[in-house]
Amino acid sequence: MTDRILLRAGHVVSMDPAIGDLPRGDVLIEDGTITAVRPEISADAEVLDMTGRIVIPGFVDTHRHTWEASIRGVAPDATLDDYFVDILDTFAPLYTPEDVYAANLAGALECLNAGITTLVDWSHINNTPEHPDAAIQALAETGIRAQYAYGSANTSLAEYWFESKIAIPGDDVRRVRAKYFSSDDGLLTMGLATRGPGFCVNDVVTSEWALARELGIPITVHVAMGRLAGRFGMVKQLHDLGLLGPDTTYIHCCYLHEDEWRMVADSGGTVSIAPQVETQMGHGWPPVMQAVEHGLRPSLSIDVVTTVPGDMFTQIRAAFGAERARVNADCWQANMPVPSSMLTARRMLEMATLNGAHVAGLEHRTGSLTPGKRADVVALDATALNMAPVHDAAAAVTLCADVSNVETVLVDGVIRKRDGKLTADVARARRLVEESRDRLLAAKEAKQSA
Repeated sequence: MTDRILLRAGHVVSMDPAIGDLPRGDVLIEDGTITAVRPEISADAEVLDMTGRIVIPGFVDTHRHTWEASIRGVAPDATLDDYFVDILDTFAPLYTPEDVYAANLAGALECLNAGITTLVDWSHINNTPEHPDAAIQALAETGIRAQYAYGSANTSLAEYWFESKIAIPGDDVRRVRAKYFSSDDGLLTMGLATRGPGFCVNDVVTSEWALARELGIPITVHVAMGRLAGRFGMVKQLHDLGLLGPDTTYIHCCYLHEDEWRMVADSGGTVSIAPQVETQMGHGWPPVMQAVEHGLRPSLSIDVVTTVPGDMFTQIRAAFGAERARVNADCWQANMPVPSSMLTARRMLEMATLNGAHVAGLEHRTGSLTPGKRADVVALDATALNMAPVHDAAAAVTLCADVSNVETVLVDGVIRKRDGKLTADVARARRLVEESRDRLLAAKEAKQSA
């Protein structure tokens, strides 16, 4: 029997150029697939009244260290250099599989609550084989669409981040691939979260890239961020090692040289930008326009909730404000008009949805409200005072909305948030993540007093 849901009479911002915006439109979902987007649809279906709602594709977060939800806000004033010491050298070695499970459960539900329906979970907390099992179990239980990016252990800053000679364990990556991701068609898929040159010796870098390609999984790596990684010329080193390819996402990219931008673009690589972290923690200016100018389709990501908020609205505004400020200042200094390529509110929504799906390798499944794609859909209450009255629906989403407006969330056609409330056991998730917080703080105190 076909399961049908009809989203009726919403202001549909499809992000599909062939469909465009429908000020009053319907979206029909059958067995988790979008089958029609039109001004009016008649169907025997469960009807969700979208009157006064703006209906958009779900947001895509292309890089989040979800395991850090247990230590949310512990480093509010941190720089990137501080983060390595305060988080990776202090808390990460203390994490048990139970802590990873609690954080991934709460963190993924936080995403769904904020309208993020797809997540790239950059999981560099695999201190034992039980750690990835716990992370994946939590993701699966929430029903989010996610790419689980298997990362290194983090038991020693010196051993894992300073010319590390320790490669991600290939046997365990193969085990996880075989056990959980034998198919690439599921709600959860797999990637490899690599540290890359500068952080690792070349033999480790080449072995990790080879492992990902042996298993046919995408690669995601931080590059050109702050005083530290900006000096490594990481993309050039990868180029010299013959490792660049269309299967790799480059995160941050704040200090890429011009020739490195061309290398990324020419190789078919993709880019993830975390603008709030980058402006706040000293990574550099979010290079949104540089990516666009090189023919790339930049996506947005949250990165670390130890220091910044975990919602996409924050990232959209951080990128929009920072890049326009930079361009406006440069043009004022040069006494010339701003370029026609200046960022727009609608382009920011494209980055948070369609571009995100492209970067996560999932554009064929999600990122726009297109018939044939899976139904990852978000409805925002545009009757609320922070959004009403609506003149420009895309601008209302990118510049007015916040998490409180996220009323309905569907992932793969399943309702995960209804009438402003998650369908999951939120109380359990909060209890587990608070217990994890207490356990980690106690372990930190015991370690420091030993």
